[in-house]
Amino acid sequence: MLDTIIYLFMRARIAYWAKDQGYDVYLITYKYGQIGKKEVTCASKIAKSLVVPLKVIDLASLKEIFKGVTSLCDENIQMTSNFSQSIIVPFRNAIFLSIAVAYAVSIGAIKVFYGAQGSDEPFYPDCRGEFYKSFEKTTHLGTESKITIEAPFSSMQKFEVIKLGSKLRVPLNVSTFKRKELKVSS
Repeated sequence: MLDTIIYLFMRARIAYWAKDQGYDVYLITYKYGQIGKKEVTCASKIAKSLVVPLKVIDLASLKEIFKGVTSLCDENIQMTSNFSQSIIVPFRNAIFLSIAVAYAVSIGAIKVFYGAQGSDEPFYPDCRGEFYKSFEKTTHLGTESKITIEAPFSSMQKFEVIKLGSKLRVPLNVSTFKRKELKVSS
């Protein structure tokens, strides 16, 4: 076993990757008022498949903050099939990372992994390397710990992450990727 980790948010592949690398895996996911419930359902399936603990954090009251802002939390905003501002949940990863760091401190973990990938960087500021490295510095100041925050797939495109998932034998029923994304080839 290597260092204890926490898996942040909904990326099955990072949990399977961490387990494959020998890490102790503690999963965490969030109910943040999102319309889609698949994230939490998939997290439960991942935890059962990997036989690891899962914390589901109820932040449903955030829906009041995100109302009128994002189609992921407000049914009155049209969901677009392509990227648009309306699918961004402002500062979501910062909120989630804060809670993951608190959880890491409480169980003595020294790493927090989350599923940002290279395909996310152009669109989501809180998936960029400079963001999570800055957050790591804030973590050190705020906890006096040496917890590291890592996004192991940050240099990979979505199709590469999907291929890695296949290699790791991540079951398709624990994925939040859409079927058409699973057919991507390089």
